[in-house]
Amino acid sequence: MIQGKEIKEIDTQNMFDVLKNFPIQVEHAIEIGKSAPVFSQPPVSGDYMILGMGGSAISGDLLASFFAATTEGRKLLIRTNRGYNLPGSINENTNIIASSYSGNTEETLSGLIDAMKITKRIVCITTGGKLEEIAKENSLPVIKIPGGLQPRAALGYSFFPMLYLLIKSNAFLAGIKIPVSEILEMLNKRAGQYSYSESYSNFALKLAEQLKNTVPVIYSSHERLDSVNVRWRGQIQENAKQLAFGSFLPEMNHNEINAYSYPKDIALRTSVIYLRDNEDNPRIKTRFAALRSAIENSVKQVIELSGEGENLLTRMFDLLYLADWVSFYLAMLNGVDPTPIPLINVLKNELAKG
Repeated sequence: MIQGKEIKEIDTQNMFDVLKNFPIQVEHAIEIGKSAPVFSQPPVSGDYMILGMGGSAISGDLLASFFAATTEGRKLLIRTNRGYNLPGSINENTNIIASSYSGNTEETLSGLIDAMKITKRIVCITTGGKLEEIAKENSLPVIKIPGGLQPRAALGYSFFPMLYLLIKSNAFLAGIKIPVSEILEMLNKRAGQYSYSESYSNFALKLAEQLKNTVPVIYSSHERLDSVNVRWRGQIQENAKQLAFGSFLPEMNHNEINAYSYPKDIALRTSVIYLRDNEDNPRIKTRFAALRSAIENSVKQVIELSGEGENLLTRMFDLLYLADWVSFYLAMLNGVDPTPIPLINVLKNELAKG
């Protein structure tokens, strides 16, 4: 059991309250999205490219996962570019969303400079920084979001303005309804449940205790929850400073499944986490069951998780919010402050020398 005093001693920058207030962030982000500017030139194609890294990039992934599960959204091509250079498929009709919470992400800025040479269909999402400067100098629409958070803790601000930007800009998406009330009700309920420090009444803390001193390996279908899977890994890695890996079904059934034989000691310290959705393909559901039978005696445990809600987006955010809290409590159990990212800062300092 973690005491409140222990949390305050470890969590020096108060991520606890940031997580607890996430429902408020999402509500504010939705309002920003509803009133935010759109592309200065209306889209003439369903080709969208999101430029971003880390917490900004995952919003593009989530967007693609959600829309791919809808009849209307399947008509769009939504891609996330994590790098300095743009793919050769970008043309004057590609719609670019440059997203950087700090506004100074070098890969995103590099991609934006290249994009401006090709298309004028660009919108920027940022708190400020160089991205806002470039946007203003080139008369690009800017969706301004509040600062003061770690980018990974600003998922609401990164995702919902982007979501509403696409819905307002593309006629294909006119029929998509965002379950705002359902999402906010779920998040508020979870905020109350996950902010207790006793594991018997706090599922997030109980799960963190199960994962302590193990290597979480997260599996989901390659559809629907693929981006949620990626977010789980990133939150555990950044907040808890703990190794975490993952892959997707059915692909891992054709290769990775064979890897649970050696080294045996590492396999026996592996916590396999299934992220499941009630609308997963029936064959994926069968594969999850078969996979469990094949590996459960070779690993420490197999844990199955699914989100609640009528709408896929609600279920996605239920699992995303659980990842935030589980990674936070893992940080507490590991005795590390979840906010600082010392190795990333070491890397940035080394890159700055070059």
